[in-house]
Amino acid sequence: MSKLPELDSATIDRVIEMAWEDRTPFAAIEIQYGLSEKQVIALMRREMKHSSFKMWRERVTGRKTKHLAKRDFLEGRFKSQNQKV
Repeated sequence: MSKLPELDSATIDRVIEMAWEDRTPFAAIEIQYGLSEKQVIALMRREMKHSSFKMWRERVTGRKTKHLAKRDFLEGRFKSQNQKV
């Protein structure tokens, strides 16, 4: 896994917010911030309490909506104005 780039606190907050959103795929985070799924996981692990990280991992593991290839729809019902993809 590559090293995490230096990110300001606003960017870290936005990446965490996008990672928590059910309908925001990891690909959208990668396009917007250049962070791979593994880097997002490492960032979440670093920035969150252990219990919160564990809860998040249980939610996203295997979730269709977090991986574009597994989705059975192209667009969800809601898209944040801050989201490019």
